[in-house]
Amino acid sequence: MKILAFESSCDETAVAVVEDGRRVLSDAIASQADMHALYGGVVPEIASRKHVEAIAALTDKALADAGVTKGDIDAVAVTYAPGLIGAVLVGLSFAKSVAYALGVPLIPVHHIRGHIAANYLAFPELEPPFLALCMSGGNTLFVDVRDYTDLVLVGATRDDAAGECFDKAARVLGMPYPGGKPMDELAQQSAGGVYDLPRASIEGHPLDMSFSGLKTAVVNLAHNAEQKGEPLDRAALARDFTRAVSDELVPRAMLAARTCGRKTLVAAGGVADGRQLAAAFARWLSGKTGKPAAALTRGERQAIGAALKALPLTVAGARPVEEAIVTRGGVSVREVLPGSMASRRVAGLYFAGELLDTDAVTGGYNLQIAWSTGALAGRSVCSNG
Repeated sequence: MKILAFESSCDETAVAVVEDGRRVLSDAIASQADMHALYGGVVPEIASRKHVEAIAALTDKALADAGVTKGDIDAVAVTYAPGLIGAVLVGLSFAKSVAYALGVPLIPVHHIRGHIAANYLAFPELEPPFLALCMSGGNTLFVDVRDYTDLVLVGATRDDAAGECFDKAARVLGMPYPGGKPMDELAQQSAGGVYDLPRASIEGHPLDMSFSGLKTAVVNLAHNAEQKGEPLDRAALARDFTRAVSDELVPRAMLAARTCGRKTLVAAGGVADGRQLAAAFARWLSGKTGKPAAALTRGERQAIGAALKALPLTVAGARPVEEAIVTRGGVSVREVLPGSMASRRVAGLYFAGELLDTDAVTGGYNLQIAWSTGALAGRSVCSNG
């Protein structure tokens, strides 16, 4: 089956011919990046107008490059959402007209599903199920891909997307739009560790993210430095920024994969094409974080804490009593002076550890109370010696 596909959801017009869902016969693209760079971001009205100007010629080019005619097309596919509404409507309206004229089915494609499905073209051996991390200018989310058409959203940003955050940070650092690649290249020039940028965690929703605070922190750093006439280490800030984004994404991606029971993780969207992010995934998978605990920034500690608190643990059952390391019963704490561990009944008698009637779920509490009460009792004996 040969499908003629259209994409116009943002600032690039694209027309492709795909065979059997796995082989790209042609891919014609008209980019508007240089034009929108003048404004530091995509201007919706300009994007829509340029789509109108380019889409017909691109269709002819895609068919010619694929070596097929209109009569060889079995179906038409087109992005229908999400995206800039005017831009989307250009591609959707044109695709409808083509499908009607050719008398073939029209297949509406969700923008995010398209990002995920691109992995089938890049990796023909890929099959569901797997976990997808989708990162683009307008979306950042985790999707459990259970089957080709069975996709479940398991986590997403609560505010800004990672791609938008990259673009805004790049703009205040004087770099061109789109900002992902320039930020990534600038970050290569520094080891970072200069700026302590925030990482967000959302209580009760460990797979959800927030990038607005990170974006605001970078903007404020740049503006404050400019207003005060202070130097700004742009490369270090870019490195620390990309590291902060990775800290938001990588631990959550691994947690999402474990939570969904997936052994395969795919990345989709423009932001996925970053060397810093790829390196962060490689370090995580190898278990080599490359930094001693004492050198971690506050933001990095927060990210680790959020990941640990979100780690799902399932109690499978209790071990036999023969393996118990703490027992109930003993001297009532009401009969012991808490300031010295001395007996209220017998002078010169002290209690500590397992002799006391204390217990809790094991995991450090029982050991700690043994050490603490033992130390207190010993000091009391010495002071009363």
